[in-house]
Amino acid sequence: MMYLGTSGFSYDDWVGSFYPAGMPKREWLAYYAREFNACEVNSTFYALPKLSSVKAMVDKTGDGFLFSIKANKEMTHQREDNASIFKAFRQMLEPSIAAGKLGCILAQFPYSFRFNRRNWDYLKLLKERLSELPVVIEFRNAQWIRSEVFDWLRHEGLGFCCVDEPQLPNLLPALAEVTNNIGYVRFHGRNSAKWWQHEHAYERYDYSYTAQELSEWLPKIRKLDSVAEKTFIFANNHWRGQAVSTIRQLRMMLD
Repeated sequence: MMYLGTSGFSYDDWVGSFYPAGMPKREWLAYYAREFNACEVNSTFYALPKLSSVKAMVDKTGDGFLFSIKANKEMTHQREDNASIFKAFRQMLEPSIAAGKLGCILAQFPYSFRFNRRNWDYLKLLKERLSELPVVIEFRNAQWIRSEVFDWLRHEGLGFCCVDEPQLPNLLPALAEVTNNIGYVRFHGRNSAKWWQHEHAYERYDYSYTAQELSEWLPKIRKLDSVAEKTFIFANNHWRGQAVSTIRQLRMMLD
């Protein structure tokens, strides 16, 4: 089963290009879910929402819709004395789990999270604290791209996040790999000029894919989908609704 969507849905700059002008924000997710069957929730990286807010999100989507929930930054970027955030994060997930709409948890680690024993031990701790929950790991540093890491992910039942991003030194190559029952791809755009040097965070993801660039991923996505039970494909080039265009193009190509 393939799930296609965008990384986030609540962007003011999508009004006009995706959301009709004048549509109240409270209606955005329901409108989004009419076209897409999954959404990657990135806001949880910055702060955990109330249970009532999560339940409201769940209720605004139909049967078969799944969420990928991003791990909080204390779980992936700070990593010190953070047992309490894992407990709070698990509690926050309850409405999506009860509704059968939790696709997985995305644990995105920073570029500074390099391949070493200490960090590998932390991955083991993260797995232990999230135990039975479906987890996909996104590395930002290519040091982790090695066979022993993939073997360990398989042994632990952790997923691997494939990425499309600028081919800059030490960033991940555009490879297709599945290490549990979940295939996962994030399209970050290929804005090399703004990846490291930018005034605003969104500038990194300001990029429009060409049909040729997306077509490079078609055999890779089909490979993932032939192995995984669920394959999630999310576009994170969200500035000005470019993510919507990316997923629409991919969906048409895959169909």
